[in-house]
Amino acid sequence: YDVHRQIHPASTTKLMTALVALENCSMDEKIVLGDEVTGFAYDETVLPGKVGDTMTMDQALHFMLMYSANDIANSIAVHVGGNISNFCDMMNEKAAAIGATNTHFSNPHGLDADDHMTTAYDLYLILSECIKYEKFIEIVSSSEYSTVYYNSQGNTVDKTVRSTDLFIRTDKDVNAPAGITVIGGKTGTTGKAGHCLIVLCKDSAGNPYISCVMGTADTDTLYAHQKMLMNLILNG
Repeated sequence: YDVHRQIHPASTTKLMTALVALENCSMDEKIVLGDEVTGFAYDETVLPGKVGDTMTMDQALHFMLMYSANDIANSIAVHVGGNISNFCDMMNEKAAAIGATNTHFSNPHGLDADDHMTTAYDLYLILSECIKYEKFIEIVSSSEYSTVYYNSQGNTVDKTVRSTDLFIRTDKDVNAPAGITVIGGKTGTTGKAGHCLIVLCKDSAGNPYISCVMGTADTDTLYAHQKMLMNLILNG
């Protein structure tokens, strides 16, 4: 419904951030966090990373895709593009290349900006590209992730994060309809975007589907609408 209407994407943006990183980096590349991890508001999700922290691209992608860490999205952008502006150019070039022509990204994390827009159809195209990477599937299908990275003094930092996708979380009682298996995807929530979720799922025969709901008023409505779409998959 209304799949070509331009909307604010919130953290579903991070799908494109991940796609550009996966295309251009190896998972063992070291990322050193800089000033780009600072300046976020108290209610904006951060790891939190500190200037001088060091982690691998693999770790950074887990933090960004599972926990939706905005600061780590910035660090991935700087690592890949040299600076955030150049990385956004890479995001927009990739969007155009895959036919996501109603999309424009102005940041790598998805916090609201007037010129930061997409559509439900374009997000479907982006996720379709992401799922070509086994690493992406591995990350977004994980309920919990524990790892160790290093601070600027070389001391270890232990960190555990959980998926923001309640379909994936093993500690939450949010289940897809019988006959549907959710593989994983990306959530997003901002004031302008509302509550958003796009997921890859499969029916009992193993046929893949992408289900996208954007702009709901609250989490309960978001998952209720996702289940409605999944029931349409089951019922043809």
